[in-house]
Amino acid sequence: MWVLGFVSLLMDVSSEMIHSLLPLFMAGVLGASALTIGLIEGLAEATALIVKIFSGTLSDYLGKRKGLAVMGYALGALSKPLFALAPSIGVVLSARFLDRIGKGIRGAPRDALVADIAPPEARGAAFGLRQSLDTVGAFLGPLLGVGLMLLWADNFRAVFWVALIPGLLAVGLLVFGVREPHRQREHKRTNPISRANLRRLDTSYWWVVGVGAVFTLARFSEAFLVLRAAQSGIPVALVPLVIVAMNVVYAGSAYPFGKLSDRMSHQRLLAWGLGVLLLADLVLASSNHWLNVLGGVALWGVHMGMTQGLLTTMVADTAPVEMRGTAFGFFNLVSGIVLLIASALAGLLWDQLGPSFTFYAGAGFCLIALLALAWKPSH
Repeated sequence: MWVLGFVSLLMDVSSEMIHSLLPLFMAGVLGASALTIGLIEGLAEATALIVKIFSGTLSDYLGKRKGLAVMGYALGALSKPLFALAPSIGVVLSARFLDRIGKGIRGAPRDALVADIAPPEARGAAFGLRQSLDTVGAFLGPLLGVGLMLLWADNFRAVFWVALIPGLLAVGLLVFGVREPHRQREHKRTNPISRANLRRLDTSYWWVVGVGAVFTLARFSEAFLVLRAAQSGIPVALVPLVIVAMNVVYAGSAYPFGKLSDRMSHQRLLAWGLGVLLLADLVLASSNHWLNVLGGVALWGVHMGMTQGLLTTMVADTAPVEMRGTAFGFFNLVSGIVLLIASALAGLLWDQLGPSFTFYAGAGFCLIALLALAWKPSH
């Protein structure tokens, strides 16, 4: 569990060094509009989530997780030089696609591997630990990016080259530091997406998929947090610190809330998380003053800590052991489609009506999600 967590940490350092600066690079250097940025971010993240269904299903069919995870991490690492070389938005889009395809390939097998390793009574804590270490990387990456931007006078491309190093280290650690767990019985290769197997994913699983989709609609791409911070008047090199702040809060809260999810109603904790996201959207909509932006971003991080590991745990709890890869894949397929819609809508509202309307729309979707959550009685 710890090695998998540190693999995630290193890859997130690599990715977030780039992603925390990419909206500013696209807008300031390449001249992209907010709608273009929203579409690129939405398409990229949706691609990652959609690819997970194929890698998850394949990992169930093979009965092996690690090989696919290594392939995905390697593809993510090797995409980094493209960002440094990009002369146009088209190349950035290609690089984002390649990077997110790598994320998609590794995501479901890695989550299924965590579920295979962790004991059922501590599954929430296990997912919380991996998520917490992953998120430590997500704030170390922007911090390193900020430091290098200040050192190299806002040289985006030089920072993007440095991001290759932790990506390659993540691949090496996974290859040499993680062993595939032995199956207790011989694995029989069957088609995980056959009608008979899909019937084993019952209504409780599909309810989790639906809830995850509504959550995704309420929480669009974090690129818009970066764009909101850029309006507060702070220097360009320091803007990624908002992502640092969010991920510090996220990392600090993911493990405690993961442990809490092992002892309380999942539905109630999800509702609390939605309430926190609603408050974050309202704070971000009200003003672009840097204190407001920081407060909204911190609340966003609390929401992520409360809900992301929890939703993953709920998928693992409601799916049969040998169908977990497929279950994570379908969950992410639906979330990916919705994320594309949410990010495109956020960008359109930003361009046509202004940033405040983007965050007010997010608050509205939170209310819809809370109503949807209320339809299912607590256990």
